[in-house]
Amino acid sequence: MDHRDLTPPRLRPGDVLRAGAVGLRTRPLRAFLSALGIAIGIAAMIGVVGISSSSGAELDRQLTALGTNLLTVSSGTTLTGEQARMPVEAEAMIERIGPVLSVSSVGLVPDAKVYRSERIPKAQTGGISTYAARLDLPGAVGATLRTGSWLNPATHTYPAVVLGSKAAERLGVGTAGPDTQVLIGGERFTVAGILDPVALAAELDTAALVGWPVAEAELGFDGHPTVLYTRVDEQHMEAVRDVLAGTGNPEAPNEVDVSRPSDALAAKQATDQAFTGLLLGVGAVALIVGGVGVANTMVISVLERRAEIGLRRSLGATRGQIRLQFLAESLLLSAIGGLGGVCAGAAVTVGYATYEGWPSVIPAEATAGGLAATLLIGAVAGLYPAIRAARLSPTEALAAP
Repeated sequence: MDHRDLTPPRLRPGDVLRAGAVGLRTRPLRAFLSALGIAIGIAAMIGVVGISSSSGAELDRQLTALGTNLLTVSSGTTLTGEQARMPVEAEAMIERIGPVLSVSSVGLVPDAKVYRSERIPKAQTGGISTYAARLDLPGAVGATLRTGSWLNPATHTYPAVVLGSKAAERLGVGTAGPDTQVLIGGERFTVAGILDPVALAAELDTAALVGWPVAEAELGFDGHPTVLYTRVDEQHMEAVRDVLAGTGNPEAPNEVDVSRPSDALAAKQATDQAFTGLLLGVGAVALIVGGVGVANTMVISVLERRAEIGLRRSLGATRGQIRLQFLAESLLLSAIGGLGGVCAGAAVTVGYATYEGWPSVIPAEATAGGLAATLLIGAVAGLYPAIRAARLSPTEALAAP
């Protein structure tokens, strides 16, 4: 007999996959539960990365729409800890700075409490502040109206008010119109409009905004601005930022706070990314637990299929082919779980982003990394059972009960 006739046939890739799928087809429930552990880990990781990326894309979209060239100048505190006041001329003085494109402002009216009606107890102010506002304020801060209209040259001299989004919610006001009124400083004001949340000026969300002239005439406003919103040429941001305090309040520049609202949004994103790292760690732990489940399944499979292993060995299968069969089974099991996890994670990301009104972003590197991690876990989990199966001799395996 030619020695070449004793050479075992080589397994083609298709044969390896079919052999590896035998254990999955014969024990579908066990395979499903093992793959589920992998799927949960991958879904958690894809979901966390996808939601974080979608949130970042929404922030980038907001900053692109609103601009990053806004600087706010606000009154701080005096050396004695009292609330400082900006000069009445602060807005005009800042407007003279060359790179400044536009300036708008609001002024706090401290004694003008806001109530839904006269029947509301005086102590229940709802944390709503009354501000006198310039007509060009929405353009300066990128504010949009949910309903109604903004103040105009005709209405800013009359008792009309525009409510911030949270202020309207706390007052129970859902629509604007001549029949909707609130009480401000003991006077009835008609709700002209309700703002959407203002990303670059969160203080306006809890504000009742009235015209500058009517605030002075009816509410005792002293005319001093509290916050100035300054749009600046991007190329001169730092230079303007350095001189804003001294220009806005030359006599006491230390009593002026200058900030860039877009920096706060970027810092929030950095905080969210740090939290994302923590959640990724949790997902990784879930993935490892899933890998342990796959390894356990494969060890049990080897013990239960010793007769099959012995029969294949007696028919000429080599140790390497037995090892490859069980390793392929482990990889298939992990790959099924990984694909299911990727689909579940993508569905969670798309669903949550759609609910929040964000763009849906699923990074390709996260998907590729998740699948690669799945295959790695499958290879590691199946290596020992595959080696153990290959070490069984035909006689030992066939003699097993």
